[in-house]
Amino acid sequence: MAGRLKGRIAVVTAAGQGIGRAIAEAFVAEGATVHASDIARDKLDGLARAKKAKLDVLSSKAVAAYAEKVGPVDILVNVAGFVHHGTVLDCDDKDFDFSFDLNVKSMHRMIRAFLPGMLSRAKETGASASIVNMSSGASSIKGAPNRYVYGATKAAVIGLTKAVAIDYIRQGVRCNAICPGTVRSPSWEARVEDLGKTVGSTDKAMEMFVSRQPMGRVGEAPEIAALAVYLASNEAAFTTGVAIPVDGGWTL
Repeated sequence: MAGRLKGRIAVVTAAGQGIGRAIAEAFVAEGATVHASDIARDKLDGLARAKKAKLDVLSSKAVAAYAEKVGPVDILVNVAGFVHHGTVLDCDDKDFDFSFDLNVKSMHRMIRAFLPGMLSRAKETGASASIVNMSSGASSIKGAPNRYVYGATKAAVIGLTKAVAIDYIRQGVRCNAICPGTVRSPSWEARVEDLGKTVGSTDKAMEMFVSRQPMGRVGEAPEIAALAVYLASNEAAFTTGVAIPVDGGWTL
């Protein structure tokens, strides 16, 4: 089925690579007008039929200016994030604050900036607006080793999602979270290489990641994007406030 997002206006953060890129491409393919942003503007090169912009989601000023420039939208997808490796003893105040700033507060900034326009669009079009936040299965649903602050931030994303969902459930704005398992992406591949230095080889590190997946493989970014399309579309008009795992059975 094509055209599921025809006539809809969407904003996607961290759209330069990985899950964000796959979501932006899927939205374009489904007929949406897509505003794709990333801290690294050059990573957006080659993303066809999207309106591309550099955006630092750590800056409230930059986010507010971006929202004013883009105007009212129907869909907001918050993907920007960082995976900190380590336990509580490996996480100092700087690590903790940075992780929460990027993984949680950036969503707060984006939602505050875009929500007024989303409310007006929902009233104008009669169709619900949709916010999709990227959480994770790691520690937010199931404990994962060496994901102390990452897990804490992604659990916070679920709480944030539910709070927004209940506050605006009668005003035409839905808010849901996606909780991916291990997904192939440039950032994940970099983590595999880093782990490989510790365990002896990249192949061994890869085996360690794959072995914890009941399906025997890692996920692919388009598989996450498929759920984002559904949550952004009118097909999900009765769905709000949920955190949905897409993890090959890892959180079972």
